Amino acid sequence: MIDLMTAIQSLRPKAELTIRGTEIEWHDTNQTQPTDSEIQAEILRLQAEYDSQAYARDRKAEYDQLNQFELQFDDQLNGTTTWVDAINEIKNRYPK
Repeated sequence: MIDLMTAIQSLRPKAELTIRGTEIEWHDTNQTQPTDSEIQAEILRLQAEYDSQAYARDRKAEYDQLNQFELQFDDQLNGTTTWVDAINEIKNRYPK
């Protein structure tokens, strides 16, 4: 879940502020404070962006479990396609 601070930092990088609960204390004299509707829209945008990358996070977790260099070496040595098969299986399980 995207939080208030993440949304504000996305809208106003390096802004000076304090958040207490849901209250924002704006200390930045160089940038204007975003409106509540701007912040809520940014939270929705960032969450949608995060959600759209779920497949990539899922794939990476599985890729990390493979010993890819060893699979590639063994495939080259044995004339097999074990590594390619494993990668394609993960990609099919978690499509874009």
